[in-house]
Amino acid sequence: MDTIGTFEMAAALSKQGLMTAVHKYYCAEEWKSFAQENPEALNFVTISSGTSEDDIKRLSGILHEVPGIFGVTLDIANGYQDSFPDTISRVRDEFPNHAIVAGNVVTGELVEDLIRAGADIVKVGVGPGSVCITRIKTGVGYPQLSVVLECGEVAHEIGGHLMADGGCTCPGDIAKAIGGGADFVMMGGMLAGHDQSGGELRTKEDGTKVKTFYGMSSETAMSKHVGQVASYRTAEGKCVEVPYRGDVNETLQDILGGLRSTCTYTGSPSLSQLASRTTFIRVQHQANYFYGTKH
Repeated sequence: MDTIGTFEMAAALSKQGLMTAVHKYYCAEEWKSFAQENPEALNFVTISSGTSEDDIKRLSGILHEVPGIFGVTLDIANGYQDSFPDTISRVRDEFPNHAIVAGNVVTGELVEDLIRAGADIVKVGVGPGSVCITRIKTGVGYPQLSVVLECGEVAHEIGGHLMADGGCTCPGDIAKAIGGGADFVMMGGMLAGHDQSGGELRTKEDGTKVKTFYGMSSETAMSKHVGQVASYRTAEGKCVEVPYRGDVNETLQDILGGLRSTCTYTGSPSLSQLASRTTFIRVQHQANYFYGTKH
């Protein structure tokens, strides 16, 4: 997401030991400048890429210019494309020492295929994101916690890792994803609206400040980066305005504090042991909202 995966966000997250999938619209010169100004952040960033020939050529050029980048995120909406495993293998052959994140898929069979093709981390999730409308436009999707529960063990059995992409609204959701078997959790909406986020900042008539946030399959994103929505497809994302939230570090402290408490409540010495100490119970309401839903 070009409103979330910014260099500014990467610099802030890296200081907390958190990773950023930097969006694919930065050029090699911009990457070189970022690396010079934030060398310590390179161990916490991946460079995002599509799978077209132009995408792979651009990816290769940047990684040769800035070899210290931790890894690559091969990011496509439909990880079931027949050519996807071959693309992963191609990138793995060229960059054997870089981590590869690949997705998105929602079934164990494809998780296994992508890991065997060379991915270290498989990204799972179709439709759960806050600005994603794939489920509405296409009828395709899968409940996010179910994906994590069903695919985590598959990934781990063959030495891979799982990244739960989308669907989180609060720190507790992140904890549940990790408790369900995810090794990583990718967030978009929870990090939107901050100083380090992209998107236009404007002040409304009532004085409140908002920032633009949109999905990369939205009409807004496609018009910005490719000129228009192609005639053969429809937009599967939306554009919204979210309240301006200031510096992202306060939000990060809230998230990390929640996860530390999760470990305390469950008796988990670390997040890596949380899944072995987690039981899920289906409920109608997870909290008391008598005084509203915001905390």
